[in-house]
Amino acid sequence: MSRSTGSIVTTTTLGESVHAFVPNPLPPTAPPVAPESYAADNRAAELALARLNGVSGLVPSEDWLLYAAVRKEALLTSQIEGTQATLDDLFENEAGIEVDNADDVEEVTNYLRAFRFVRENLQADDGLPISARLICEAHRLLLDGVRGAGKQPGELRRSQNWIGGTRPGNAVFVPPPPERVPELLADLERFVHREHGELPPLVKVALVHAQFETIHPFLDGNGRMGRLLISALLEHWSLMQAPLLYISGHLKRHQAEYYRLLSSTRTEGDWEAWIAFFLEAVAAAAAQAERTIVDLATLITNDRRRLLESPKAGAVAYRLFESLPMMPRFTVEQVKQRLATTYPTANAAVKALADLGIVREMTGQRKNRSFGYQSYIDLLSA
Repeated sequence: MSRSTGSIVTTTTLGESVHAFVPNPLPPTAPPVAPESYAADNRAAELALARLNGVSGLVPSEDWLLYAAVRKEALLTSQIEGTQATLDDLFENEAGIEVDNADDVEEVTNYLRAFRFVRENLQADDGLPISARLICEAHRLLLDGVRGAGKQPGELRRSQNWIGGTRPGNAVFVPPPPERVPELLADLERFVHREHGELPPLVKVALVHAQFETIHPFLDGNGRMGRLLISALLEHWSLMQAPLLYISGHLKRHQAEYYRLLSSTRTEGDWEAWIAFFLEAVAAAAAQAERTIVDLATLITNDRRRLLESPKAGAVAYRLFESLPMMPRFTVEQVKQRLATTYPTANAAVKALADLGIVREMTGQRKNRSFGYQSYIDLLSA
């Protein structure tokens, strides 16, 4: 479909004259995106999200579902950008256990901080709304003390960036010149807050993500911020009761197609193909999250039953077990502090779970031991 997507402007950066792309404001026009092009996919995605919202009731606490889902999304969105951290690494780090790739883990941890900041603001009566200011403050947390920390964390870029290629002249894509970024983000902010009765919320999320990636307002961290916006908007627009969706898993598995279709919105104005891909990603990710919740609920129910049937397990062992979904890697000292008990009592509780095969010792050492609810971590990592 042929439509005007934006304008090409000539700018100079690093001594080279390059053609930068300035997108038109949303929504796409001339012609607009036809509802029949996304209606069926949108219904399927909304149904998948409704099923995911419903299945969360299978577990006694949504908190541990949220703990796991947000960390998985943080990990996967960071892996798209090249980090090598795993869920085991992240859980070990949270347990105070030293990990080899500490820098990668810190990037994932920063994403968690940035996402928590955005979520708390959107939930608070006096918090910041979806806005350039909120995005900049979250970006500051995202790049704090990690790779990219020297690239103006929390500040809109003041120089030209580019995507792909070794220099601006052979780049795959050159985003808008820096002086155009504030007005483009203001346009995007107005689109987010404008009523669009004819556009379903999921379609709006797809448009917002693509437009943010095209504007590329920061020198680093744009992809993670753009995907953070997806999670924030899904909950903010009541598509999710809580951020239980880790869409970055699907985007990572189809990374080449993800980037190609984002590009096609600029080069060909093919918003329909991008929206279809995004809606399919939501439906697939929701179905995957639903299966994972069912599997986790089954695992925990079966392990709880084994624990309750054990004559050797006492009250502290039960309390430890109920803490495992939000403490899947731990030391005895950590159990002592979490359960406010003595070291011998904590050690006995850990031993009771280890004897049943629910947790296992991970180091093979007699000192500085750590333990893991590994079957739980393995299900999450699948």
